[in-house]
Amino acid sequence: MQIIKKVLNSSVVLVEDERGVERVLLGKGIGFGAKPGGVVDEGATDRVFVALDDADQRNLVELLAQIPGEFVELTREIVRDAVAAGLDLDPHIYLTLTDHLHFAVERHRRGLVVVNRLAWELRTVYPDEYAVGQRGVELLRTRMRVEVPDEEAANIAFHLANAANGRAGADTMHVVRLIAAATTIVTNTTGIVFSDDLHSSRFLVHLQFFAERVFAGRMLDTDDGFLFESMGQRHPRALSTAERVRALVRAQHDIEVSDEEVAYLALHIARAVPG
Repeated sequence: MQIIKKVLNSSVVLVEDERGVERVLLGKGIGFGAKPGGVVDEGATDRVFVALDDADQRNLVELLAQIPGEFVELTREIVRDAVAAGLDLDPHIYLTLTDHLHFAVERHRRGLVVVNRLAWELRTVYPDEYAVGQRGVELLRTRMRVEVPDEEAANIAFHLANAANGRAGADTMHVVRLIAAATTIVTNTTGIVFSDDLHSSRFLVHLQFFAERVFAGRMLDTDDGFLFESMGQRHPRALSTAERVRALVRAQHDIEVSDEEVAYLALHIARAVPG
């Protein structure tokens, strides 16, 4: 049995079960006419429960009380689209994305322009999330009657990727920033400029998996050193470039990248930069 503790808006209420466990309950119109102490009807099937695990999430719940319910419904549509596209998302996406969409609309209405400097990396590395983000932008424009810029698709994609990576133990911002830094290192060292071609996309996909393994603590580390030594002999410039990425990770995140990861990174650098 779920007892209503607080009505946040027309689509969100804070509930508590018989064990005293609090959760956020989202459902279209669930807040209309609801009052603290009321019992939630358990017959509805289109509702979403979100657990409250820490203080930050509780603070976010309080923010929802200041956000119109239509933003919650917009988030639910975007999440349904993402799930249909095969994404496995942490339920807290309902809180973070709702807050973001509301802020994006308010920011646009005030004429504030914020450039997402990682938009290209997000679009390239997370194409499924970006496609959902593009459809989300169209929903924003239609439902909220605001002409948010196309770039907003990258911001939505970021939240979706972060929710998906949350399942895998990685942090999207760390991942995307490492990808951006690594491509800059490769460009500065080798002269190659990354674009939307097949070779660039293939390299960025490897960087994505590399970064996710680094931050999730699942690095490759089973090789006996043969590949690392071989890359040093055959592709010294590529290995030297990969070593610079290792040094960056060590300096910025205090994480030691394994020789095997460096060797595979060098291998992909060598493929991207023939000769």
